[in-house]
Amino acid sequence: MRIGSLELVNPVILAPMAGVTDLPFRLLAREMGCGLVYSEMISDKGLLYQNRHTLEMLKSHDRERPVAVQIFGADPACMAQAAKIVAATGAADVIDINMGCPTPKIVKNGEGSALLRQPESAYEIMAAVAAAVDLPVTVKIRKGWDDKSVNAVQMARLAERAGIAAIAVHGRTREQFYSGQADWGIIREVKQSVGIPVIGNGDVRSPQDAAQMLAQTNCDAIMIGRGSQGNPWLFKQVVHYLATGQFLAAPSLDERLTVLFRHLDRLVAYKGEYVGIREMRRHAAWYTKGLPHSAELRLRFNQAESEAEFRKILLQIPALTGLAYDGNH
Repeated sequence: MRIGSLELVNPVILAPMAGVTDLPFRLLAREMGCGLVYSEMISDKGLLYQNRHTLEMLKSHDRERPVAVQIFGADPACMAQAAKIVAATGAADVIDINMGCPTPKIVKNGEGSALLRQPESAYEIMAAVAAAVDLPVTVKIRKGWDDKSVNAVQMARLAERAGIAAIAVHGRTREQFYSGQADWGIIREVKQSVGIPVIGNGDVRSPQDAAQMLAQTNCDAIMIGRGSQGNPWLFKQVVHYLATGQFLAAPSLDERLTVLFRHLDRLVAYKGEYVGIREMRRHAAWYTKGLPHSAELRLRFNQAESEAEFRKILLQIPALTGLAYDGNH
């Protein structure tokens, strides 16, 4: 699959997720074979005002390439300037425009999925960003604002006209947030309506889901979001299944712990011990969900105050769960 001039090694993509797809998470996804990773959404205003935290979010690593940096905003000129700033850093291979975030604090400013209600404004933003940079520009949208205003096909056609290189479609409306079932039918309709690549998103939690989405929608690639939380192995499993039709075994406890320790080390190195430990709490809860005594583990993670304390809890997992472990961490 190609996005503009960029050729992907496979059609399996990590979705942008606020508070999740930071550099440590993206590196894990790429190590598991993901073809393209997306950053957390980054504020255009934060870039324009050179906010320190915002600029930190632009940090990238050669091992995660190719990477798409997602920006959000509601003003065409500001978005174009923000795209230029991102491009100038060399941190991105693709620039993505967020038109799908459903959270109230984003929507109330006319950003994210609020732009689904303003197709003309959305078009101006897409055209301005596409014209501002030489990098491929993508956009991520939802099915529509609600069931009474499903306009993904209209938005996709506007995107193509604006010079967008590919479009990702989440098969839920803004009003659904993440509830109910994703409508893959709307992804198929978008694919039938435009000539640019279409990336399907929503409810891909297994290799079979990925294959079924490709078959049912004819989309060019699949984007995996929440299904990869605590389960970066999903990328490896999906890539292997799509290539061979064969299933890879689920990760052993040893594999889980190896990645848990790696994720912890990287988060602490990247964000410092105080922030890293607190952000690792939810990741660790995701990694251990479904294991014996996972509720007790989650409680322990949430009480950990230092890296040493966190590592000690991780080392106690084999005894607590009664699962086999080789003890090499």
